[in-house]
Parts: sequence; C-alpha cells; structure tokens
Amino acid sequence: MPKIIPVPTFDFVIFGGTGDLTLRKLLPALYHRFLDGQIPSDSQIIAVARSDLSVESYRGRAKKALRQYVKPDNLKGDAEAGFHKMLHYVRLDAAGEKQDWSELQAMLAPGRVRVFYLATSPDLFGPICDNLAGNGLNGDDARVVLEKPIGRDLESARAINDEVGRCFPEARTFRIDHFLGKETVQNLLALRFANTIFERLWNADVIDHVQITVAETVGVEGRGGYYDHSGALRDMVQNHLLQLLCLLAMEQPVSLEADAVRDEKLKVLRSLRPHEAYEVPALTVRGQYTAGAVNGQPVPGYLADLGHNDSTIETFVAIKAELNSRRWAGVPFYLRTGKRLPQKVSEIVVQFRSLPFSIFPKEHTLAANKLIIRLQPEEGMRLEMMTKEPGPGGLQLRPTGLDISYEKTFGGRFPDAYERLLMDTVRGNSTLFMRRDEVEAAWQWVSPIMDAWASRADRPRPYAAGSWGPTAAIALIERDGRTWHEDLDGQG
Repeated sequence: MPKIIPVPTFDFVIFGGTGDLTLRKLLPALYHRFLDGQIPSDSQIIAVARSDLSVESYRGRAKKALRQYVKPDNLKGDAEAGFHKMLHYVRLDAAGEKQDWSELQAMLAPGRVRVFYLATSPDLFGPICDNLAGNGLNGDDARVVLEKPIGRDLESARAINDEVGRCFPEARTFRIDHFLGKETVQNLLALRFANTIFERLWNADVIDHVQITVAETVGVEGRGGYYDHSGALRDMVQNHLLQLLCLLAMEQPVSLEADAVRDEKLKVLRSLRPHEAYEVPALTVRGQYTAGAVNGQPVPGYLADLGHNDSTIETFVAIKAELNSRRWAGVPFYLRTGKRLPQKVSEIVVQFRSLPFSIFPKEHTLAANKLIIRLQPEEGMRLEMMTKEPGPGGLQLRPTGLDISYEKTFGGRFPDAYERLLMDTVRGNSTLFMRRDEVEAAWQWVSPIMDAWASRADRPRPYAAGSWGPTAAIALIERDGRTWHEDLDGQG
C-alpha cells in the first residue's frame, strides 16, 4: 500500500451533521483516515444541525454509526476514543436568518484550513454560504463542499452556483461526486494515458460501442421524499454516468492539474449530441419498478415504497448517447441505471469491433474482444479475447479473460471514495471534483430529455423488481444489433 501522507491540522464542519449521509459515509470515512494516521489528532470535526443535542449525545450517535458502518476489525479502542474526542456538535439553523453563530465562530481555530461540508438539500446551499460569508467564515483558508445534485435543472443549477459563487471563489468550491473517488474510476486515467496499447485502440476505428451500467438492488430506502422529486435521470445520469462517460471519452490532458483534466471533460460534455424532442422516445427509456423479487426475497413496488398511488417519477433510465467528435464518430454510448435490478453492479463495457475477416472454419464463432471495467462490487478489469482451448483434437477456440482483481493484485483494504475526496478538500486538490461549467453543461444535455418526457402523456414503463428493467430497454440496444452485457455470476 502507498505511504500515507498526513494533512495539516484542520477544522471540518459538517452542516447536516445528524443526517444519513454524515452518519453512513462521512464519519466512517473520516474515522478510517484518522485510523491510518492521516488526520492529526488536534483537528476538529464539528457537526452542525438543528437538533437539540449535547456533545456527548452526538458522540453517542457517532459511535453507533461507526459500529454499524465500519468493520469490527477496524474498530480499535485507542483510535476510536481519539476520534470521538475530535467530534463536536453545534446546534444551529445554518440557513436561517438572524441566527447566533458565535458558538461555531469560537470553536474554529485561526490560521487553520476550514472545510465546510454542506450535507444538506441543495436549496440550502446559497443561504448557508451567505451566512458563512456574513459571519466572516469564508476566508482564504476556507473551502465549501457541495453534495450532488446541484439543482433540479439548468436554471436552478445556475442560480445555486451564482449564490455560492458570491461567497466562495470557484477555486475553493468543491462539487463532490463520490464516483470520481473510486479506485477503478481514477484508474481510467492510467488505463487510457499510461498504456500505449489502449490509447491507440481508443477510437471509432476499433471500438464498436460502449456501455455504462450502474445497477442497484435496493429501492428508495427511506429516501422516497427526495427521490420522488428527483428520479434516476437527475439522481444518477446527470452526474455519475456522465462523469464516467467524460473520463472514457476525453482527450489526453496536457497535465494532471485540476483544470487541465476538467477542461477535457468539459469538451466531452459539450460534444454530446443533443436529443431533439421527436427523438427522445426512440433514444431513451424510463421505467418504474413494480412488485417482484430481489435475491430471492419478495419486495414491494415503487408506489408501495412511497406510500401513495400515483407518481410518474422514473426509477430506471436507459439512454443512447453519441458524441460529435472525430474520435467517437458513429460509436454509441449506452447508459443504463436503475433501482430494484437483479444485481448491484457498476461497470463499463468497451466492446471492440468484430474481425473483418477470419481464417478459421465457419464452425468457430469468434466473439469480439471486450474490456470490462468493474467499479463495484469487486473492483477490477477483465479483457476478453479468443484463445485456443488446451488439449488434442484440433484447433478449438473459446473466449477467455485476462483478469485484474484489485483485491487479489494489491491486497489490503482500499479507501472508500469519500475518504480520498474528503482529504482532497483539505489539501485543496480539486482534480476529482466538478467545475461549475461541467455541472451546467451536463444539465444542458439532460434538460431536453426531461422536457420531452414532461410534454408526453405516457407514464414510465413498468418493470418487475429483480428484472433488468423494461423490455423497451432491451429493444433500445438490440435494434442496433447489440445486446446489454449482463453478468449475474460476477465473472465478467
């Protein structure tokens, strides 16, 4: 494992400190970084929320969260005790007017890096930043972190960015997408630009199409109120899937500096061919899960999960996207994401073109080469190719795979995406965060799809929980003579 590089002593303030994201992701991530010696013990983690809690009560909640979300082997007595001493709590309506910020101001040490993490609803980003600025807490050592989604559409995203931008400059604004902190996602840069073999094949001459799938087995899991005003397109496609597409399709940046990388990602977003309203029904599919079975267990439908009888929000999206660029001319990118699917998996499939001519007898079916990049659950890569099957009896061919499993190859524990990204905010490294123009370019591409759906009377297509979505999603890709990659045994 690489050497752990400590960061300077800092104050990390979490607005929404009693929420699910904080307890499930942020505190466990910060604990692991402390356990590995990356966080100085005199740093502070300050949770801010409206609940009337004492510091000890909050530390009790944090302890319960660590017991639930950190593996027992990593819960070490001295480290856990030291981490809890770093935790503090401030009761404050951070978005409210005429609030007393003196308690929080008094806790922040002068001269330290300050990270203000907004684990709140996006409509609170602007008011919280206004209050931070109004109380003099947005100085040169302060950074603000914004959770996705940034707005509900292009107009609201611009409004939020304007509000935040009045208080924090772009260089100190970190729009987080945890997918960009995953090891395999970062490895896309190494795969593309550190290997001659792949970079020379990375174009329309060799690649037939690309699939990006982010599938979940869970339903809305208590997030029905948020999800029913969002849906899969806003919640997953506009950020996660488009960011993966950018890393796959971008040109080589001049360096690994943050803006050099983000400049190339922005070019990809701007080269996405817009969907005209009349094309949307043919190039997109939206679905909503009904009752079914996942992992052998019966589960209710989306409407039952919500507790009411009517909703036109999609829990599944499939989209055919194309880029107006020389490298990718004629190469479709098929995007797919959904809830209550049969397998929890995030993966990218790069399908190479078939051989134009074969010297082998006709009875030998030659499968085209395929590169499968697995983001979760087991991070790794698999390159499928044709090889001779060992043994006598003539030349027998079959597809086999060259596998790189991160766990088997590198061993040990890999940091969660949030662990890396949180430390990057302290360092001021914004390479793995979205810039304002990226967010707005993504909304600009997604907006015509949302508008076309809103103008139509048809509802999302139903699909049984435990299936791979509506049958229309199969037709979306198969009418192009292609098929979705579905791998229920996890072997590629």
